[in-house]
Amino acid sequence: MKTATKTTAKKNTPAKNAAAGKVKSKSIAAEALHDLYIDSLKDIYWAEKALLKALPKMAKNATTKSLSDTIESHMTETEGQIERLEKVFELAGKKASGKKCEAMAGLLKEGEDILESTEPGAVRDAGIIAAAQKVEHYEIATYGTLCAFAKTLGYDEAAKILHESLMEEKAADQKLTDNAYNKINFEATEN
Repeated sequence: MKTATKTTAKKNTPAKNAAAGKVKSKSIAAEALHDLYIDSLKDIYWAEKALLKALPKMAKNATTKSLSDTIESHMTETEGQIERLEKVFELAGKKASGKKCEAMAGLLKEGEDILESTEPGAVRDAGIIAAAQKVEHYEIATYGTLCAFAKTLGYDEAAKILHESLMEEKAADQKLTDNAYNKINFEATEN
């Protein structure tokens, strides 16, 4: 004798949603691409200002003149990037304001840890380069995304301004790579 099997529809309960990795949105969550764009601008604005505070310590702890010069040069670029972000906010009809960037806060903390866990010299310089390049890669990703958002939204002037910062970040990353391969990484292997 066969018994009938009963199938039940799976219900989406809060426990099942949590288990599936679904995230409940905050009450102030972005609903449109423009909102996400503004939120991302706030994020990178905070990040650039935090980086500007951290760069002098990195430059001071670099023992290779070329690395110190590269970092100091990027301080000037970062000041310009902050000014450009303020212009982008203005174009969007918003007052420039920052929102804590957890990614940058973590990267800067990691950079601080590298300084504390290395002795001055080529090994520390290699660590500074590694930390700085992680920051640059984050900034490249962010400015690239912001350029794409601005283009999609038809904010052509903002896209041009953001693209200028993107190109500076890519150039800064290359300068750090040049420092590593021209001398620092090779000297660090001798310790």
